Amino acid sequence: MYERLKTVGHEVCNCVRWKSMYYHSEPDLSVPRSNEDHYWCAITQRVLGPDGQVVDLENCGPSRACFKESF
Repeated sequence: MYERLKTVGHEVCNCVRWKSMYYHSEPDLSVPRSNEDHYWCAITQRVLGPDGQVVDLENCGPSRACFKESF
């Protein structure tokens, strides 16, 4: 997933979270790869950020009012 952060094209808000940030597992080749990613905001703990917009890598950038820079 961290490789995807490099290809987004802008800095991603430091508050974006996703499940694989908290655990690592070896891929199970018997399970088809899903293209669905599920993100949430560390501030709201929901799929909507403080501005009421959806949380995802593409939209959580410097143009949003609630954007937090990485440390």
